[in-house]
Amino acid sequence: MSMQKKNLEIILSTGMSSLKEIKLALGVIATGYLNEDPKSKDEDSFLEIYKEEKSRKILKNKVTLLQCTTNYPTPIEDINLKAMDTFSEVINLSVGLSDHSDGILVPIAAAARGASIIEKHFTLDKKMQGPDHSTSLEPGELKQMVLSIREVEKILGSKDKTLGEEESKNISAARKSLVAKKDIKINEPFTNENLAVMR
Repeated sequence: MSMQKKNLEIILSTGMSSLKEIKLALGVIATGYLNEDPKSKDEDSFLEIYKEEKSRKILKNKVTLLQCTTNYPTPIEDINLKAMDTFSEVINLSVGLSDHSDGILVPIAAAARGASIIEKHFTLDKKMQGPDHSTSLEPGELKQMVLSIREVEKILGSKDKTLGEEESKNISAARKSLVAKKDIKINEPFTNENLAVMR
């Protein structure tokens, strides 16, 4: 059954991939969604399909790209969250993070930067055998990560600059005004001696 018939969304992790390879993969995915046969199956054909408006439109609605650095654990300096900006600005897709760093700081930062999906390894015990357990989150850490990300979402608010009800209550007390300290004569210059700033 074709991807078009299944109509499923895709979360695409980009670990170990260049921007060109990501665009190539998106071209292959678009071909599946559109249920079309490429002219040929070489890289250039799939890159051309990726560039087509109908491909970009369907990818926008179906694919989320996850920034990922495939290294366990990933050092902080190799995380490169700004790559998510490229995914959203240049490729114009939703973004997220597949994270292999220690702790919960990086996923929280990614959420603040616009990640809509966070993928993080989870374990019941970091001392268990296997390559991922030591860099995975235990239950308490996972809970704290989720709670922190939910707080970040509240902090981010909306793009509208509005005056909230609670903030409005402070206007009369907190706004500053320029007032005369004493009577000021016509044509008398304003100075520190005859003006004051008051709340």
